[in-house]
Formats: sequence, C-alpha cells, structure tokens
Amino acid sequence: MNQKIVGRKAEQEILEKIFTAREAHFLAITGRRRVGKTHLIKTYFAQQLNFDFSGILNATTAQQLNNFYYSIQQQLKPKKKVHAPANWIEAFQLLSQCLEAKSKKRIVVFIDELPWLDTHKSNFTAALDWFWNSWAAHKNVLLIVCGSSTSWMMEKIVNSKGGLHNRITKRIDLSPFTLNETEDFFSYKGYSFSRYHILQLYMAMGGIPHYLKEIKKGESAAQAIHRICFQKSGLLVNEFDNLYSALFKNSEQHIQVIFALSKKQNGLTRNEILAKLKTKDGGTFTKVLAELEMCHFVLAQPPFGKSKKETVYRLIDEFSLFYIQFMHKKKNVNWQQLASSPTWKSWSGYAFENICLKHVHEIKRALGISGIYTEESSFFQKGTRQTQGAQIDLLIDRNDHAINLCEAKFYEQPFTITKKYAAELQNKMSVFKKTTGTTKTIFLTFISAQGLTANMYSNQLVHKNFDMNIFFR
Repeated sequence: MNQKIVGRKAEQEILEKIFTAREAHFLAITGRRRVGKTHLIKTYFAQQLNFDFSGILNATTAQQLNNFYYSIQQQLKPKKKVHAPANWIEAFQLLSQCLEAKSKKRIVVFIDELPWLDTHKSNFTAALDWFWNSWAAHKNVLLIVCGSSTSWMMEKIVNSKGGLHNRITKRIDLSPFTLNETEDFFSYKGYSFSRYHILQLYMAMGGIPHYLKEIKKGESAAQAIHRICFQKSGLLVNEFDNLYSALFKNSEQHIQVIFALSKKQNGLTRNEILAKLKTKDGGTFTKVLAELEMCHFVLAQPPFGKSKKETVYRLIDEFSLFYIQFMHKKKNVNWQQLASSPTWKSWSGYAFENICLKHVHEIKRALGISGIYTEESSFFQKGTRQTQGAQIDLLIDRNDHAINLCEAKFYEQPFTITKKYAAELQNKMSVFKKTTGTTKTIFLTFISAQGLTANMYSNQLVHKNFDMNIFFR
C-alpha cells in the first residue's frame, strides 16, 4: 500500500481491514467539500484500483455515460469490441463483464462524486443497486463511493429506503485535520511554522487540507490569511457560497442557521434558532440541523443536567466563523492591520474556545483521564437582580465522581489571573454547585495558548493548566 498520507490513521486502518477481507465490501465516504476524500482513496489504493470513475458537474446523462464508457476503455482495455451503453444498467453490466474478465483477485472500484451522476430521470441509483446486489456483492469486490453533497449521500446511499437499504457495509465520515495532523501536514510540506502560527491559521481556515495547501513557504500566518482570503484571486474569497451549495440541496436554510448561530457565541437552542429565523418547526428543520452537525459545522451541546430539548447548538466551523466576521460584505480589508484590532481579539477568544471543544480527546489525554468514561456538556445560568449568573462552555463530567470545569483563553502572552477574574471564576464554580446540586469534586482546568502565569490566584484556584502544545501531541 502507498502510505504517503498525512494523518488519517483510523481511516487507513479501516481501509486495510476491508481490503484484506475475504468478503465483498461496500464503503461509503462522506465529508465536506475539500476535506480530502478523493485524495485518501486514490493515494491509499494507488496500485490497487481496478476502476476509478468520477461524475461530471452539470453534465447530462448522455455525457456521463460517454465518460463512463471511455473510462472503461482506457482503464480496463476490453479485448472484445464493446458498445457505448444506452443507460446505467447497461453501463454497470459492461463494467461487471470487463472486471470479471480482467481479474480474479481483489477488485477495487472507486466511483467519485456520485450525486453528479444522479441526473434527472437517469435511474442511476437503481442501476448502482443492481450492480451491487446482482454482481459485486457476490464477488471479491471492494466498492467505494463518495460525494461532497452530504444531503444526497445520506438520503440516497447511507440511509436509502430503496434497493440500497442496509447495503453499506462500512462508512467513513472524514473529518477536517486536527491540529496535530495540521502540524504533520506542514512538516510533510517542509514548512517550519511555529505552533502559534499554526493555531492562527487553523482558527481562520480550520483543518481543511485543500485550504492549507494554498499556504506558501516563508509566509507568516497574517500574510497567508490576507492573500488567501482577501485578495481578489484568493482561493477562499468565494468559497463560502460554493461550500454550502456543494454540500446541501437547497442550502439557503443551512446558511440562515449558520448566520444566526454566528451572532451568539454561547449558542442557541432549537427554539431560539426557530425564533431568530421566524420559521416553523418540522422535519425539514430537523434535517438541516442534523446535516450541519454531521458536517462538523455545528456542535450540539446538551446543557448539564437538563433535558435534550434544551440542547444548545454552537457554530464551530472555523472558516464559516471567520468569513461571517471578517469577509462577508467587507471591502478593502487589510488583514495584517485587522489582526491586531479589538474585533480580532474578541473573535480569536471565541475561535480558541471552539478549538478546545473540538479537541476534547486531547484535553482528556493531557488530564490523564482518557480511559475514564466522560460526558461533555455546557452550563448556563441566567443572573437575577439578587444573584450573578454563570456560563461554562465545557464541562467534562467524569465517571470517577469528578468534574473538570474548563476555561479557555487566547492570548499572545501567558495569561494572568487577576483579582477580579479570580472572583469571576469562584462565582462560576459556586453558581454551578448551587444550581446543579452536584456532590462531585470540581476541578478547574485552564487552557490558554501560551500558558498561565503563576501567582496566588492561579495557585489557589487552578488544579491543572495547559498551553496549546497539548493539541499537537
């Protein structure tokens, strides 16, 4: 196998297992646009692909079929003369005949951008169903399919109610790179960025490989962000609309939800989102939220000790947050000046909190509790005239009768807990204990980009403090 793949260890283990299996497998890969689905398969199976085909955006059924036919001729080189298929049933019948004649060993078939192949009245999914059920499932075949349109992939393939119902034997939901994988990516490229620079880039672009590939050697984070996001020819100047329209059918409501969530840093409940959008509840809205969560744009956080109905939805996609705050309807932006403004400082604190929420596994590892069952949640208690309120974005509720209350701060220098801030922290813990009635031990955990300055307040209140390095291990 070709192992020149950055990160993706769990995914590579799945690919190895199903490739070496003795039975047929049908693998579906989902994930957002530009996250590296195609690269993963084509790189991992560089020497094993028997047939590789991709749909064409906005092509007719006839054009797609011709492309399929030419791909068979080029890749499989049939010995007998074959005719161009008139429909998808004939196309897959031709493919099965050529593959059977070509190899008796493990057969790997990769069909990319499936949604583009499902043109009007093409009956593509019915033909794919026929190909799998009548031939591939009974042979030594590994069939791999993927597509950027999450709506289509989930409805027509993963959760199909038709002939493909329960036919998927394995699924990979490809996530953006973690910070550790992002550092490995830059190392593979030969770039020597500091971790602080990587963190700044990640807060603007997230761990999307295609975005990160655009960064040039020798650029600072501010230079790269300005060129990629604000110059006319920048890769991400028009990416926001392209991203959502590629992922979701009728993406208008998805975008409305994203904009609503961007205005409330600590998130909104389902009913609050509905009120903001002035829309009715129902199955369509449920699907929108589920798809945004599935694509790692939104995090659903159950509030500590409360019902599922009070789940808070929080926007955690780095690029979406960055776009709405700094790019949407903005002109002549000089990012190198804006990157030191109060607006940036406020946004960066929120972005860093989101990074902590997405890297809970790394926080648990740093705390030495990876082997302990935990549940992550948030806490919010509104203040009254008599009492102060409190908000906690991340609680790690442990099965060993303890709770880690996590505070996150993004500063260029080590963060210092002042007398005033120490009082705020004490109030948070007091309100949390009183409101929830918990008898568990509360540990205050502090996470800041450059660590924490040791003083009487940090020594008194903080049980564990970490800097950004925990995310890179």
